[in-house]
Amino acid sequence: MDPIFATAALWLALAVVSALIAAHLRLSIALIEICLGVAVAALAGWLPIEHVLAADSDWIRFLASSGAVVLTFLAGAELDPQVMRTKLQEVGMVGLIGFLAPFLGCAAVAFSVLGWDAKASWLCGVALSTTSMAVVYAVLLETGFNRTEFGKGLLGSCFVNDLGTVVALGVLFAPFTYKTLIFLAGSAVAISSLPRLTTWLTRHYANRTAAIRTKWVMVVLFGLGALALWSGSEAVLPAYLAGMVLAGSAARDTHWIRRLRTLTVGFLTPFYFIRAGTLVSLPALLAAPLILMVLLVAKVVSKIFGLYPVISLFRRERNERWYYTLLMSTGLTFGTISAIYGLAHEIVTQEQYSYLVAAVIASAVVPTVIAGAAFVPTHLLPEGSHLGKPARRINGPSEEG
Repeated sequence: MDPIFATAALWLALAVVSALIAAHLRLSIALIEICLGVAVAALAGWLPIEHVLAADSDWIRFLASSGAVVLTFLAGAELDPQVMRTKLQEVGMVGLIGFLAPFLGCAAVAFSVLGWDAKASWLCGVALSTTSMAVVYAVLLETGFNRTEFGKGLLGSCFVNDLGTVVALGVLFAPFTYKTLIFLAGSAVAISSLPRLTTWLTRHYANRTAAIRTKWVMVVLFGLGALALWSGSEAVLPAYLAGMVLAGSAARDTHWIRRLRTLTVGFLTPFYFIRAGTLVSLPALLAAPLILMVLLVAKVVSKIFGLYPVISLFRRERNERWYYTLLMSTGLTFGTISAIYGLAHEIVTQEQYSYLVAAVIASAVVPTVIAGAAFVPTHLLPEGSHLGKPARRINGPSEEG
């Protein structure tokens, strides 16, 4: 048997099992995929499947990265420009506090409680300041909140939060070189011209050539991603901006965005979420679980204490406030990226890196499970949402065909 096909079959089998478990437990598929990745990585040391799992192979990393990039693009495309304009104050305040509170709080805890040096402590603050756009969007997609003004405002706040993380990582650690200028200039030109070029391409060729608009968007996303990585930035940031500028076009053609969503959620994102789970080393965490708990509590508590009072200014209903706050307390993509950056540049040690990644992934699971179990604002659910009702099929509203 070809090892690549065997590996792909194993990963997609894990995705199917995750969908079945999520349907019965009524939890986010993304969270189940992360937890299953942790379990499979732990079993890989006992069963002869590590070579088949191949979590560090180039093609698995490529599919996982592609899933993160396209999912981030879709999250940006869900933003309604009109809603964003009317919610500018809410998005700005919530996103800024959502970054600053854990950035300062977690850095202080790492330095004063855990005894990390200054650079490692600041890196800790950056890694744990994030909000997971991928997890939040996946949850909103499954519940149907992505179609509501509540969900769109939450996505906007996530973007501002993660933008603060990216800026902090660049200012504190990444060198500002001519590559950075080229990336900023190239991204500005490409993103500003993207709506016009996409409209022209759609008008002249969308109904003649198979999926040309999807191919065009993929070219832009991968091209900007390559430029971002070359400059020392990350591929998901321009992907989100590209999605934002095409949000109007996506709103006019929901069938196209739903087909792209099916490809992403059905094939690409399982590789991203399951691989994120495989990054956790259970033996290392079991050796010193208190450090993981300190980092996780520092992140979630600083997020809650910073965000809940601010969100209360815009959301009066209790479940809305807590659901908003807890989803903003998640972390995954940028947190893991920041930790990997710190390890690659010797800002943190291998042990510190393991604790950071584990805390980031735990923050993707714990707040979201609590939010989904106790604080779903069901009065805001759109008509037809399956949440809170017995599951009759495994595919949620995010899947087509």
